[in-house]
Amino acid sequence: MREKILKARTGMPMLILFILLYLAAIGLIIIGVVLLDRGVSAIGGVILTVGILWVIVGVIPFMGLKIIKPQEALVLTLFGEYIGTLKEQGFYFVHPFAVAVNPAARTRLGQSGDVESEGKLSLTVAQTGNVSVDPRLSKKVSLKIMTLSNSKQKVNDVLGNPVEIGVAVMWRVVDTAKAVFNVDNYKEYLSLQADSAVRDIVRIYPYDVAPGIDTTGDGEPDEGSLRGSSTFVAERIRKQLQEKVENAGLEILEARITYLAYAPEIAAVMLQRQQASAIVDARKMIVDGAVSIVEMALAKLNENDVVQLDEERKAAMVSNLLVVLCGNRDAQPVVNSGSLY
Repeated sequence: MREKILKARTGMPMLILFILLYLAAIGLIIIGVVLLDRGVSAIGGVILTVGILWVIVGVIPFMGLKIIKPQEALVLTLFGEYIGTLKEQGFYFVHPFAVAVNPAARTRLGQSGDVESEGKLSLTVAQTGNVSVDPRLSKKVSLKIMTLSNSKQKVNDVLGNPVEIGVAVMWRVVDTAKAVFNVDNYKEYLSLQADSAVRDIVRIYPYDVAPGIDTTGDGEPDEGSLRGSSTFVAERIRKQLQEKVENAGLEILEARITYLAYAPEIAAVMLQRQQASAIVDARKMIVDGAVSIVEMALAKLNENDVVQLDEERKAAMVSNLLVVLCGNRDAQPVVNSGSLY
């Protein structure tokens, strides 16, 4: 289905014409009544009949007047045939029997700003998951940039660990004909495809950097992870989602990870694992620093010829220094007041 843009903004001239015709019909009724009162029944009856008929039927042309605001569109069909889309702001006149079509008019996605009817009252909206229904929404298609914030999903990462992730997607309609006619409901379609894209991408990555994991598909292990490469992961989600919704006339502008955490059932265990890893890394740094200090101390003693130590005394000195430097508490020194040996 190819989008056809209707550009003839003839709303104001046609409105003036219909008002004049309506006034003329009222004038005909008055003239007909006057002629009937004067006994000119033949002409008076015809004029009166024409005036009454136009007053009754003259309302129909007004139905063809359409007002389009900025960033709105109206997809029109006539007796089941697509005749075009009003996409630019202005005052239009179309066929009075043209019908606006928007299967997603009653669907509102989480945090999305849909086009609402004039004078919309505050109503209680029934919500089901990420989609809510409001019967007061108009048939206009919003061309604004909108936000889809799907609920958090539980997905297994590449290591099989369950993680919870939430994604916000910025999107807009670029082809109204595809959006309305190619899919049943383009908003629900987008929501479902977003869930699918998130699952497809998340299960490629580990939550944290893990050895031997290829996340790019080049056959080489890399350091990609959900926590450390969130921007790159979000971009891959955006690209895959764009491929899925291309046939629905939608453009995905941006995707962002808004929530990321281990699932509650393993969160405590993974926290202990992270704490243990941090302790090991800290101990390793302390030991490396302590060994460097001991080496420097021995080198200075030998360089300055302060004292001559045999191998046994060197080993004892190294042991004592390492205990002092690597201990968790402050050392309690013991002063040897006797001889060195």
